[in-house]
Amino acid sequence: MAVDKAMRVLVVDDYQTMRKVVSHLLKKLGFQNIDEAADGTEALKILRANSQYGLIITDWNMKPMSGLQLLHKAQADPDLKNIPFIIITAESKAENVIAAKEAGVSNYIVKPFDENTLKAKMINIFGYFK
Repeated sequence: MAVDKAMRVLVVDDYQTMRKVVSHLLKKLGFQNIDEAADGTEALKILRANSQYGLIITDWNMKPMSGLQLLHKAQADPDLKNIPFIIITAESKAENVIAAKEAGVSNYIVKPFDENTLKAKMINIFGYFK
């Protein structure tokens, strides 16, 4: 299976600069349908209004709803549970990685990262890039 660069991607981070960085990396990889949310609560509203996303890339540490909490809520929603998730964090602690995997995360990226890391994680989820 190949990565569908036309799919909608939701980037969730409480820092606007980080949202812009991730969106820029996605654009460099050929993605154009990118939306952004400032936290998990806003992301959940967006997702419930339109569940046609092919990927969610979210920061772990956000308030009032963390990326892990967003993942749990999405997993519990029949319309959202099959959307792949990549969680981004500055934490590389084994217990965080285990918690994310147990929650059903598709992949995990530790900051800092570049477009090659993002591409590799997406290939791991979706298959090759065209």
